[in-house]
Amino acid sequence: MKLQANRIALGVALLLALGASRAEGPYRNPDNKNSNDVGEGSYPIPYKLPQVNEINAALQRIRSYMDKVTPTRVIDKKTGQEITDLSTPTAQAIIAPAQGDFGILVYEMGVVHSGLIKARQITGDASYAAMTERHLNFIKTVQPYFAKQEALFKLERNNSFARQLDPRALDDAGSMCAAMMRARKNQIGPDLSANIAKCSDWVANKQVRLADGTLARNRPQAWSLWGDDAYMGIPALAEAGRYDDAVLNALNMAKYLFDAQKGIYQHGWNKDHADAPRFYWARANGWIVLAMSDLLDVLPKNHPGYPKVLAQLRVSLKAIAELQSGAGLWHQMLDRPDSYLETSASAMFTYVIAHAINEGWIPPSSYGSIAQAGWNGLAAKINAEGQVEGTCVGTTYANDQAYYYNRPTSVHALHGYGPMLLAGAEMIRLLQNPKIAIEYKVRTYHYMDKGSKTDYREH
Repeated sequence: MKLQANRIALGVALLLALGASRAEGPYRNPDNKNSNDVGEGSYPIPYKLPQVNEINAALQRIRSYMDKVTPTRVIDKKTGQEITDLSTPTAQAIIAPAQGDFGILVYEMGVVHSGLIKARQITGDASYAAMTERHLNFIKTVQPYFAKQEALFKLERNNSFARQLDPRALDDAGSMCAAMMRARKNQIGPDLSANIAKCSDWVANKQVRLADGTLARNRPQAWSLWGDDAYMGIPALAEAGRYDDAVLNALNMAKYLFDAQKGIYQHGWNKDHADAPRFYWARANGWIVLAMSDLLDVLPKNHPGYPKVLAQLRVSLKAIAELQSGAGLWHQMLDRPDSYLETSASAMFTYVIAHAINEGWIPPSSYGSIAQAGWNGLAAKINAEGQVEGTCVGTTYANDQAYYYNRPTSVHALHGYGPMLLAGAEMIRLLQNPKIAIEYKVRTYHYMDKGSKTDYREH
């Protein structure tokens, strides 16, 4: 037995030392120094207190990978040659494509920048925001060139800069707009106030809405509401100071999509088929709780909507926490444990839970170990190259479980990278939170308000 325990302990140590990405399990808790403890369980992922240096190393791998695969160059799309003369546009000029699907103007990249900015804020390490600065400087530099290209050749949506020149959807405008505003607030990169004004105007004034002001889409059916659009719209509205509109949308998302019995959100709703079957896609729930969290970060506490949004976030996090799997992650369909474990939603949930603890919105004693288990599960999804594994690819609002169940996962699904950066950075903050004490007792972890008294003696 002792030899077997030593082998398990050696395997855990080797996994951590190499920064390996895949959990092979079963693992015993390395924080339990009694290797012969028959009361210690075994786990499918390392069950341990995360270390700040380990988290930072994982985040740096992601940062380095993202930096490598997102070039900021203008090229000729036929020859692939770089165009350095930005005085006279050609019809063939495009932004150099990134590896995978990591376009520098897509909404997922806005989440990446928000994650990098958060990591810099929490760690104080300026290297995290260097890619954000590079991307935003590139946008500032080449935008006049692509504006001239559009004027000369009328490429419309074939202009690779169209999302910034002429936003036509929340996906074009909201997430990148919020990231740009956060960059300005943190003095990262150039002044992109003109871009911010254009994108925030789209979200506030041009996006299709229901009659009550809720952000909507006319696809895949007319007058559709997507949970995704909580994040595509609410943070941009909030960062721009449009608090009433942001609160209205946060509460209306709950009115249309929240299932009070389950405590979670259906993915979409359609005005003409309001009683259609409901499907509880995890990433839609992630977008919604992330949007509420971002809103509360900037919403004045004396705003009449503040307690309402906070109450909605709390009830949502309670149900989400109860649906966490034994591997620390959450399922692709939240209410269906036979669906696969999905990374991007799990990262959003882990971030929001950790952030809510750090902000004092929910108690550490009830949620701290949930965030810890979430991060341990997520860390096993970051491979040695810095790629994030297990992320569901782009997914539309659909009407059958078979579609959701069988969406592929890919390391090229950018949706997982920003949430992973957010989750890791906030876990570092949680581990360093001076108001919280972390106790290891009875083979598990107890996150406590510092100064609270506990007694583990048997009576």
